[in-house]
Amino acid sequence: MQPSAIGGTGVFAHVPPFAGDPILTLNQTFQQDTRANRVNLSIGIYFDDAGRIPILHSVAKAEELVVARNQPRSYLPIEGAANFRAAVQSLLFGADHAALREGRVATIQSVGSSGGLTLGASLLRRFFPESEIWVSDPTWDNHRVMFEAAGLTLRRYPYFDPMTGGVAFEPMLEALRAAPPRTAILLHVCCHNPTGADLSPAQWDSLVALLRERELIPYLDLAYQGFAESLDADAYPVRALADAGVSFFVANSFSKSMSLYGERCGALSVVCRDADEADRVLGQLKYAAHRAYSNPPIHGCQIAATVLTDAALRGEWVVELHAMRERMLTVRAALHAALRVSAPNHDFGYLLRQRGMFSYTGLSALQVSRLREEHALYMLDSGRICVAGLNSSNIARASDAIAAVL
Repeated sequence: MQPSAIGGTGVFAHVPPFAGDPILTLNQTFQQDTRANRVNLSIGIYFDDAGRIPILHSVAKAEELVVARNQPRSYLPIEGAANFRAAVQSLLFGADHAALREGRVATIQSVGSSGGLTLGASLLRRFFPESEIWVSDPTWDNHRVMFEAAGLTLRRYPYFDPMTGGVAFEPMLEALRAAPPRTAILLHVCCHNPTGADLSPAQWDSLVALLRERELIPYLDLAYQGFAESLDADAYPVRALADAGVSFFVANSFSKSMSLYGERCGALSVVCRDADEADRVLGQLKYAAHRAYSNPPIHGCQIAATVLTDAALRGEWVVELHAMRERMLTVRAALHAALRVSAPNHDFGYLLRQRGMFSYTGLSALQVSRLREEHALYMLDSGRICVAGLNSSNIARASDAIAAVL
């Protein structure tokens, strides 16, 4: 046996270190913080008022049913479980949508919505090699990472108006009017990450008309269905695009809505012109998935499919989803009220207008650093907070800390 080489230049000496994901790295720093009053508003996870990740009753019951079936853990098809894919389509488009009846929707199970976004990015790069992808300014940082890794050129279009805390809709439309045909446009369906600023249904109608007129390719990210208004209301943009005859992508996930984060349970659906086109698109998505990971996992998708297809469990899930949504609204109102007292000279109305898990505070990176170092209050350098990290025991402390750095 030859002795192992010691010293000299290693085979992998040229490999640089990984800088880490900024959100996950910040969350690890929070975990290492020993201060008793620490507050984590960085990571996009829903916590209950006790600061715990909830196990939904509907989801727990569904898992019991899945385990009780004691079925073999065979490999799934590359495209995923048929019952899960059908349930996803019904949730997104409505059970009797024409696009489903006509077989125009290609749906593949993915490793979370991130996996779906990545599969779609691969399809875009292969079959639209001259096309760019435009994302909102700002957007979730992983959007940039995933699409650039696929070899796509990424540009940004105006989205957030810091003066109002809402959407800069007219500048957004003006920019998209200048986009070349077949440019892919990444759009957050609801609960925009990181700003919490959403388009109204009327604004979506105007946007859908522009997308169709300019022959652009919408790429929808729907990670928070049910967290803004309701399952159906939050799917309005998906159905409006399908009704308008637009071809588009939509990636969705059950991480937040079913609290199934670690199960990585998601899908990518592509709405096509006809069934033949959808069949060919699904085939190419399968090819991309086969190259990346062969086939998807079975457990989480069967839990989600059971919740979605069992009438009693689905009804219970809708109630639990409503409770999560209402808690975030209550937290927003409580933080707004506390900040009006602790910082009366500032306007925090955006907290009440923005929706979902996130809000853009407008705090600078320096102020955010002070919050972390001096007050054990963690948020992203952009000033984004996850309101689901607030609860009745830490809102006052968070409010006082924010006021102290203004």
